[in-house]
Amino acid sequence: MFSKILIANRGEIAVRIIRACRELGIETVAVYSEADKDALHTQLADQAVCIGPAKANESYLDMRRILSATIATKAEAIHPGFGFLSENPRFAKICEESNITFIGPTSEMIEAMGNKSKARETMVKAGVPVVPGSDGVIRDYKEAKKLAKHIGYPVIVKASSGGGGKGMRIAHTESELETSLSMAQKEAKAAFNDDAMYMEKYIVNPKHIELQIIGDKQGNIVHLGERDCSIQRRHQKLIEEAPASIINAELREKMGKVAVKAAKAIDYNSAGTIEFLLAENGEFYFMEMNTRIQVEHPITEMVTGIDLIKKQIESAAGMPLNLKQKDIEIKGHSIECRINAENSYKGFRPSPGKITNLFLPGGKGIRIDTAVYYGYEISPYYDSMIAKLIVHGKDREEAIAKMNSALGECIIQGIDTNIDFQFDILKTPEFLSGLYNTGFIENWLKGDE
Repeated sequence: MFSKILIANRGEIAVRIIRACRELGIETVAVYSEADKDALHTQLADQAVCIGPAKANESYLDMRRILSATIATKAEAIHPGFGFLSENPRFAKICEESNITFIGPTSEMIEAMGNKSKARETMVKAGVPVVPGSDGVIRDYKEAKKLAKHIGYPVIVKASSGGGGKGMRIAHTESELETSLSMAQKEAKAAFNDDAMYMEKYIVNPKHIELQIIGDKQGNIVHLGERDCSIQRRHQKLIEEAPASIINAELREKMGKVAVKAAKAIDYNSAGTIEFLLAENGEFYFMEMNTRIQVEHPITEMVTGIDLIKKQIESAAGMPLNLKQKDIEIKGHSIECRINAENSYKGFRPSPGKITNLFLPGGKGIRIDTAVYYGYEISPYYDSMIAKLIVHGKDREEAIAKMNSALGECIIQGIDTNIDFQFDILKTPEFLSGLYNTGFIENWLKGDE
């Protein structure tokens, strides 16, 4: 096991990793930008190193500075958390070449799944169901038009190097396709410096279902059940729950086997997520694989009792998984609400500023992952998520009631948050029935106009 780990991240995930390391007896090194000098993760870690200015590309995305901090503090491993460098194959490769353990899969695995068109090809070869679409990158509009006519509209064009909902556009007709392709390419070029695109049939009103998997370096891989992540806006998730209320035991087993098959196709050996689109007819299709810990990992931890961060660290250290599929038992129901510093009713306008009053809920079955505290200054430079409120109940009805109660106790003043927006979603007939899909928020907001 490692004696010291550097955490190449910030916010609640950095705090979450520090706590897991403490329980494993591992010392931690926090890195921080000048904007984060008073951040909680810098105070909780055993050591803290400033790695540059507020802008992420001059600090949290600066590989040289992070590696220098790792070497200077004699850390043996780097945990990237999620976002930033967590799915950057070049960074993972540099770590490997520098004899520093990257807590995640190998650079080859990240690259294989990070390029969405290549990932699709890999899954097709492995016999994993994929959405009808291009066999690889589409070269130009002429090829896109021909393929769209073959698979039928609507279609969605996606950035091969995409993520976070960027570089994606839907075309419902041929007249929309050229504009959608051009806009997606421009966005992908700006976000990823890569405008390579691929195309898929757009599945109307799907559920976004993801399967959590964990593997070790001895070839063992298991899945830990599914999460329903369909409550999302512009491909950014807002509420997640586990298990998915509309999935029966037969479909759960089938999807789980496919997820493990997909992971085994690249000999995966860390925490990861296989994401599927579940169509209204019950058919499901591989969408992508996230080769990192997910924001919503706590709900899986709540229903399985398994600490995913610890398992991720243990796997990176070469320790065996010591879990068989038959050992995984899903108990109860868990829901996560992402608390964002934004005004949801004014165009989701970001709301940086100082927290002037704070009260966070507690009690049986209530967990809050956050790095904020009274007097903390929310920076305008980073993601607007400031907390994750997670509940666990004996069933879905109890979990919903518990989340309503917890949201009602959550007081964050001095900035705007989306707490009221979350309240309103939980009251809708669609959420209460579980019969919602990825278009829910968009359609719901249109109905309010």
